[in-house]
Amino acid sequence: MLPNQIRKVLSTIQKHQVRALLMGGQACVLYGSAIFSRDVDFAILAEPQNLSRLQAALYELEAEVIAVPPFEQRYLDEGLAVHFRCRHAEADDLRVDVMSRMRGVADFEQVWNRRTSAELPDGTSVEVMGISDLVQAKKTQRDKDWPMIARLVDSDYKANFESPTLRQLQFWFAESRTPDLLVVLARRFPAEAEQAAARPAVDAALRDNPPEILAALRIEEDAEREADRLYWVPLRARLEELRRARRKA
Repeated sequence: MLPNQIRKVLSTIQKHQVRALLMGGQACVLYGSAIFSRDVDFAILAEPQNLSRLQAALYELEAEVIAVPPFEQRYLDEGLAVHFRCRHAEADDLRVDVMSRMRGVADFEQVWNRRTSAELPDGTSVEVMGISDLVQAKKTQRDKDWPMIARLVDSDYKANFESPTLRQLQFWFAESRTPDLLVVLARRFPAEAEQAAARPAVDAALRDNPPEILAALRIEEDAEREADRLYWVPLRARLEELRRARRKA
């Protein structure tokens, strides 16, 4: 069960028909891979009409921009996140972050078409980023994101292991981050494992070699962390530029 504050934000986004996908920790909660997250993160369609609907939802939530950048489409198009703090009594002090572009994640229309629709116990409908896109969005420099990726894939396997689709098998072989699961998958689905063996961790799983699997996973993670670091170098410089400009204003 999501806290009342978060349900208020989600119901307000739905009420104003904002094209937004829940992502981040709250999406992981709905996928059964997390039990708590303090903030609400959305991927949004950055176009004028949708941003106007989002502005109306934020006005109802009495949300104000915190930090930089300001809430303008050009900053979302650059790949920056805009951060808000809600002051509405039913969502007081809750932080809401919105983005429209993320490293390695497809454009919004493609991600929207792969979304998962969920309904909360109170009847609120929530559009959630699809699990494969959520995993990609979680490939960051942050230490906390990598265990979350593992839990997302493990949870998806536990929910669908009896009769998986080919797409689910491909997702598990591509994204699993636990040696035990990779070995089980290689034993259960050897033909699909052979097709995925270009991934070194899967190749090691076919040979039932957990230490080699772990080493391959470490190399993958290090490469993604470095790619994310490099991706954010110009964006961090842009944020610093905006901070300086605000201090001078």
